[in-house]
Amino acid sequence: MTYVITESCINCKYTDCVDVCPVDCFRSGPNFLVIDPDECIDCTLCVAECPVDAIYPEDEVPASQQHFIQLNAELAKHPNWKPITSAVAAPTDADDWAKIQEKAHLLDRNGA
Repeated sequence: MTYVITESCINCKYTDCVDVCPVDCFRSGPNFLVIDPDECIDCTLCVAECPVDAIYPEDEVPASQQHFIQLNAELAKHPNWKPITSAVAAPTDADDWAKIQEKAHLLDRNGA
């Protein structure tokens, strides 16, 4: 089992979770993070660090967020989505975005 980042992370992109990851399984895109399922060791450390509750064990991802399982796997292999190994400042409007529920349509898949 791996962990999955879901819709709540879009445009928030807090990176508290990255600092606790012992295997550097996070990948960073323009406005979202993903977990590489081939690298994740299921340690659970990232879950408690996410201030927007965007990280779930794969078998507990809510039904409305199931497509994020495949999306994490896909974007983790995207050439423009690079590994992120330490926390960086969240976007200045991250707290505002944290309150918005439906934002999957805003996901920028292309990368930098």
